[in-house]
Amino acid sequence: MEQSTMGASAPADPGRPLVRTRLDGAVAVVMLDSPANRNALSLPVVTGLIDAMQTAAEDDEVRVVVLVSEGEVFCAGADFTELTEPGDAGPLIAARSMLTLLRAMVTLPKPIVARVHGEAVAAGLGLIGASDLVISERSATYGFTETRIGLAPALAALTTLPRLNHRAAARAYLTGVTIDAGIAEEIGLVSQVVDDEMLDAAVDFAVASLLAGSPGALAATKAMLTEPIRAHLDEHGSAMVELWARLCTSDEANEGITAQLESRRPAWAIPDQV
Repeated sequence: MEQSTMGASAPADPGRPLVRTRLDGAVAVVMLDSPANRNALSLPVVTGLIDAMQTAAEDDEVRVVVLVSEGEVFCAGADFTELTEPGDAGPLIAARSMLTLLRAMVTLPKPIVARVHGEAVAAGLGLIGASDLVISERSATYGFTETRIGLAPALAALTTLPRLNHRAAARAYLTGVTIDAGIAEEIGLVSQVVDDEMLDAAVDFAVASLLAGSPGALAATKAMLTEPIRAHLDEHGSAMVELWARLCTSDEANEGITAQLESRRPAWAIPDQV
Protein backbone atom coordinates (compact mmCIF):
# COMPACT_ATOMS: atom_id res chain seq x y z
CA MET A 1 0.00 0.00 0.00
CA GLU A 2 1.26 3.47 -0.86
CA GLN A 3 2.24 5.49 2.18
CA SER A 4 0.96 9.06 2.10
CA THR A 5 3.18 11.86 3.32
CA MET A 6 0.22 13.72 4.80
CA GLY A 7 1.05 15.48 8.00
CA ALA A 8 4.63 14.22 8.19
CA SER A 9 6.45 16.79 10.26
CA ALA A 10 9.95 17.77 11.24
CA PRO A 11 11.15 20.44 13.63
CA ALA A 12 11.15 23.94 12.19
CA ASP A 13 13.14 27.00 13.16
CA PRO A 14 10.87 28.66 15.79
CA GLY A 15 12.05 32.13 14.77
CA ARG A 16 11.36 31.68 11.06
CA PRO A 17 8.13 33.08 9.60
CA LEU A 18 6.14 30.19 8.14
CA VAL A 19 4.08 32.40 5.83
CA ARG A 20 5.69 35.24 3.89
CA THR A 21 4.09 37.87 1.67
CA ARG A 22 5.91 39.71 -1.10
CA LEU A 23 4.32 42.62 -2.94
CA ASP A 24 5.00 42.72 -6.67
CA GLY A 25 3.16 45.79 -7.89
CA ALA A 26 -0.55 45.00 -7.63
CA VAL A 27 0.13 41.36 -6.79
CA ALA A 28 0.53 39.91 -3.28
CA VAL A 29 2.55 36.69 -3.47
CA VAL A 30 1.72 34.68 -0.35
CA MET A 31 4.13 31.82 0.31
CA LEU A 32 3.79 28.83 2.59
CA ASP A 33 7.37 28.65 3.81
CA SER A 34 7.43 25.60 6.06
CA PRO A 35 9.28 23.00 3.95
CA ALA A 36 10.59 21.23 7.06
CA ASN A 37 7.11 19.79 7.60
CA ARG A 38 6.14 19.75 3.92
CA ASN A 39 4.10 22.93 4.33
CA ALA A 40 1.64 21.15 6.60
CA LEU A 41 -1.14 23.30 8.00
CA SER A 42 0.10 23.83 11.52
CA LEU A 43 -1.67 26.46 13.60
CA PRO A 44 1.08 29.06 12.94
CA VAL A 45 0.82 28.44 9.19
CA VAL A 46 -2.97 28.75 9.18
CA THR A 47 -2.82 31.87 11.34
CA GLY A 48 -0.21 33.35 9.04
CA LEU A 49 -2.38 32.68 6.01
CA ILE A 50 -5.40 34.28 7.68
CA ASP A 51 -3.33 37.38 8.43
CA ALA A 52 -2.06 37.48 4.85
CA MET A 53 -5.60 37.32 3.45
CA GLN A 54 -6.83 40.04 5.79
CA THR A 55 -3.88 42.27 4.86
CA ALA A 56 -4.54 41.75 1.15
CA ALA A 57 -8.21 42.55 1.63
CA GLU A 58 -7.38 45.85 3.34
CA ASP A 59 -4.71 46.94 0.83
CA ASP A 60 -6.34 48.85 -2.03
CA GLU A 61 -3.15 48.51 -4.07
CA VAL A 62 -3.43 44.71 -4.14
CA ARG A 63 -5.54 43.42 -7.01
CA VAL A 64 -4.56 39.72 -7.14
CA VAL A 65 -3.20 37.20 -4.62
CA VAL A 66 -0.92 34.39 -5.76
CA LEU A 67 -0.57 31.44 -3.37
CA VAL A 68 2.72 29.54 -3.65
CA SER A 69 4.80 27.14 -1.55
CA GLU A 70 8.49 26.76 -0.81
CA GLY A 71 10.10 23.34 -1.13
CA GLU A 72 9.07 20.20 -2.97
CA VAL A 73 5.48 19.95 -1.72
CA PHE A 74 2.62 22.42 -2.08
CA CYS A 75 0.84 21.29 1.10
CA ALA A 76 0.87 18.02 3.06
CA GLY A 77 -2.45 18.63 4.83
CA ALA A 78 -2.91 18.94 8.58
CA ASP A 79 0.10 18.85 10.88
CA PHE A 80 -0.62 15.74 12.92
CA THR A 81 2.62 15.92 14.86
CA GLU A 82 1.33 19.18 16.31
CA LEU A 83 -2.02 17.61 17.15
CA THR A 84 -0.47 14.65 18.95
CA GLU A 85 1.92 16.65 21.10
CA PRO A 86 1.05 18.69 24.22
CA GLY A 87 0.14 22.29 23.45
CA ASP A 88 -2.64 24.63 22.47
CA ALA A 89 -3.36 23.31 18.97
CA GLY A 90 -6.00 20.69 19.71
CA PRO A 91 -8.14 19.27 16.89
CA LEU A 92 -11.10 21.56 17.51
CA ILE A 93 -8.97 24.72 17.59
CA ALA A 94 -7.10 23.58 14.48
CA ALA A 95 -10.33 22.86 12.61
CA ARG A 96 -11.95 26.14 13.61
CA SER A 97 -8.86 28.02 12.45
CA MET A 98 -8.98 26.20 9.14
CA LEU A 99 -12.63 27.17 8.70
CA THR A 100 -11.72 30.79 9.38
CA LEU A 101 -9.00 30.60 6.73
CA LEU A 102 -11.28 29.09 4.11
CA ARG A 103 -13.88 31.79 4.74
CA ALA A 104 -11.20 34.48 4.47
CA MET A 105 -10.06 33.13 1.12
CA VAL A 106 -13.50 32.66 -0.39
CA THR A 107 -14.78 36.06 0.77
CA LEU A 108 -11.62 37.97 -0.19
CA PRO A 109 -12.90 40.40 -2.87
CA LYS A 110 -9.81 39.75 -4.99
CA PRO A 111 -9.01 36.67 -7.06
CA ILE A 112 -6.59 34.09 -5.68
CA VAL A 113 -4.36 32.16 -8.06
CA ALA A 114 -2.81 28.98 -6.65
CA ARG A 115 0.50 27.85 -8.18
CA VAL A 116 0.68 24.13 -7.43
CA HIS A 117 3.73 21.93 -7.68
CA GLY A 118 4.67 18.64 -6.08
CA GLU A 119 1.94 17.20 -3.89
CA ALA A 120 -1.26 18.61 -2.41
CA VAL A 121 -3.28 16.34 -0.14
CA ALA A 122 -6.03 16.21 2.46
CA ALA A 123 -6.78 19.52 4.20
CA GLY A 124 -4.32 21.16 1.83
CA LEU A 125 -6.91 20.61 -0.88
CA GLY A 126 -9.15 23.00 1.04
CA LEU A 127 -6.74 25.74 -0.06
CA ILE A 128 -7.07 24.52 -3.65
CA GLY A 129 -10.86 24.62 -3.45
CA ALA A 130 -10.82 28.10 -1.90
CA SER A 131 -8.64 29.50 -4.69
CA ASP A 132 -10.24 30.99 -7.79
CA LEU A 133 -7.73 29.81 -10.38
CA VAL A 134 -5.51 26.78 -9.80
CA ILE A 135 -2.56 26.35 -12.15
CA SER A 136 -0.89 22.95 -11.75
CA GLU A 137 2.33 21.52 -13.07
CA ARG A 138 1.77 18.25 -14.93
CA SER A 139 3.81 16.19 -12.47
CA ALA A 140 1.80 17.37 -9.44
CA THR A 141 -0.35 14.86 -7.58
CA TYR A 142 -3.41 15.24 -5.38
CA GLY A 143 -5.24 13.08 -2.88
CA PHE A 144 -8.03 13.13 -0.31
CA THR A 145 -6.06 10.73 1.88
CA GLU A 146 -7.97 11.18 5.14
CA THR A 147 -9.78 7.82 5.18
CA ARG A 148 -6.40 6.09 5.14
CA ILE A 149 -5.59 7.47 8.58
CA GLY A 150 -9.06 7.13 10.11
CA LEU A 151 -10.52 10.54 9.25
CA ALA A 152 -13.03 11.96 6.80
CA PRO A 153 -12.19 14.79 4.34
CA ALA A 154 -14.54 17.06 6.25
CA LEU A 155 -12.42 20.21 6.02
CA ALA A 156 -11.27 19.80 2.43
CA ALA A 157 -14.83 19.02 1.33
CA LEU A 158 -16.03 22.44 2.49
CA THR A 159 -14.49 24.09 -0.57
CA THR A 160 -14.01 21.17 -2.96
CA LEU A 161 -17.38 19.40 -2.84
CA PRO A 162 -19.24 22.33 -4.48
CA ARG A 163 -16.68 22.27 -7.32
CA LEU A 164 -16.49 18.54 -8.08
CA ASN A 165 -18.64 16.10 -9.98
CA HIS A 166 -20.28 14.10 -7.20
CA ARG A 167 -19.29 10.70 -8.61
CA ALA A 168 -15.70 11.90 -8.90
CA ALA A 169 -15.88 13.29 -5.36
CA ALA A 170 -17.16 9.97 -4.03
CA ARG A 171 -14.29 8.05 -5.61
CA ALA A 172 -11.68 10.58 -4.46
CA TYR A 173 -13.02 11.00 -0.92
CA LEU A 174 -13.73 7.34 -0.18
CA THR A 175 -10.70 5.64 -1.72
CA GLY A 176 -7.97 8.18 -0.99
CA VAL A 177 -6.26 7.26 -4.25
CA THR A 178 -3.59 9.47 -5.79
CA ILE A 179 -5.04 11.78 -8.44
CA ASP A 180 -2.75 12.93 -11.21
CA ALA A 181 -2.94 16.48 -12.52
CA GLY A 182 -4.80 15.53 -15.68
CA ILE A 183 -7.59 13.82 -13.74
CA ALA A 184 -7.66 16.71 -11.26
CA GLU A 185 -8.35 19.05 -14.18
CA GLU A 186 -11.05 16.76 -15.59
CA ILE A 187 -12.99 16.60 -12.31
CA GLY A 188 -12.74 20.34 -11.63
CA LEU A 189 -10.18 20.32 -8.84
CA VAL A 190 -7.72 22.45 -10.81
CA SER A 191 -8.21 25.02 -13.57
CA GLN A 192 -5.25 24.35 -15.87
CA VAL A 193 -2.43 21.85 -16.18
CA VAL A 194 0.81 22.83 -17.90
CA ASP A 195 4.20 21.24 -18.45
CA ASP A 196 6.37 21.72 -15.39
CA GLU A 197 8.73 24.17 -17.07
CA MET A 198 5.77 26.34 -18.14
CA LEU A 199 4.23 26.70 -14.65
CA ASP A 200 5.56 30.17 -13.87
CA ALA A 201 4.71 31.45 -17.35
CA ALA A 202 1.15 30.13 -17.03
CA VAL A 203 0.73 31.77 -13.62
CA ASP A 204 2.10 35.05 -14.97
CA PHE A 205 -0.36 34.92 -17.88
CA ALA A 206 -3.29 34.24 -15.53
CA VAL A 207 -2.27 37.15 -13.30
CA ALA A 208 -1.87 39.50 -16.27
CA SER A 209 -5.30 38.49 -17.52
CA LEU A 210 -6.83 39.27 -14.13
CA LEU A 211 -5.09 42.62 -13.87
CA ALA A 212 -6.73 43.59 -17.17
CA GLY A 213 -10.11 43.47 -15.40
CA SER A 214 -11.52 46.23 -13.21
CA PRO A 215 -11.35 45.63 -9.42
CA GLY A 216 -15.08 46.05 -8.92
CA ALA A 217 -15.96 43.72 -11.78
CA LEU A 218 -13.55 41.07 -10.53
CA ALA A 219 -14.97 41.31 -7.00
CA ALA A 220 -18.55 41.00 -8.29
CA THR A 221 -17.64 38.08 -10.55
CA LYS A 222 -15.81 36.26 -7.77
CA ALA A 223 -18.80 36.75 -5.45
CA MET A 224 -21.06 35.26 -8.13
CA LEU A 225 -18.79 32.26 -8.69
CA THR A 226 -18.17 31.52 -5.01
CA GLU A 227 -21.79 31.80 -3.85
CA PRO A 228 -22.25 27.98 -3.71
CA ILE A 229 -19.06 27.59 -1.68
CA ARG A 230 -19.96 30.39 0.71
CA ALA A 231 -23.40 28.82 1.18
CA HIS A 232 -21.77 25.43 1.80
CA LEU A 233 -19.46 26.95 4.40
CA ASP A 234 -22.37 28.69 6.13
CA GLU A 235 -24.57 25.59 6.13
CA HIS A 236 -22.03 22.88 6.91
CA GLY A 237 -18.93 24.61 8.30
CA SER A 238 -19.59 24.14 12.01
CA ALA A 239 -20.76 20.54 11.61
CA MET A 240 -17.70 19.59 9.53
CA VAL A 241 -15.38 21.21 12.07
CA GLU A 242 -16.98 19.18 14.86
CA LEU A 243 -16.90 15.99 12.77
CA TRP A 244 -13.21 16.35 11.92
CA ALA A 245 -12.28 17.17 15.53
CA ARG A 246 -14.33 14.23 16.85
CA LEU A 247 -12.77 11.78 14.41
CA CYS A 248 -9.29 13.04 15.33
CA THR A 249 -9.80 11.72 18.86
CA SER A 250 -11.19 8.32 17.82
CA ASP A 251 -9.29 5.08 18.38
CA GLU A 252 -9.11 4.48 14.63
CA ALA A 253 -7.60 7.91 13.98
CA ASN A 254 -5.18 7.52 16.88
CA GLU A 255 -3.88 4.34 15.30
CA GLY A 256 -3.95 5.85 11.80
CA ILE A 257 -2.08 9.01 12.77
CA THR A 258 0.46 7.06 14.81
CA ALA A 259 1.03 4.70 11.89
CA GLN A 260 1.39 7.69 9.56
CA LEU A 261 4.04 9.27 11.74
CA GLU A 262 5.83 5.91 12.04
CA SER A 263 5.62 5.22 8.28
CA ARG A 264 3.75 1.95 8.69
CA ARG A 265 0.36 0.50 7.82
CA PRO A 266 -2.45 1.06 10.38
CA ALA A 267 -3.45 -2.09 12.22
CA TRP A 268 -7.02 -1.79 10.89
CA ALA A 269 -5.92 -1.64 7.22
CA ILE A 270 -6.32 -4.89 5.29
CA PRO A 271 -3.20 -5.75 3.27
CA ASP A 272 -3.40 -5.31 -0.50
CA GLN A 273 -5.53 -7.99 -2.13
CA VAL A 274 -4.67 -7.23 -5.76
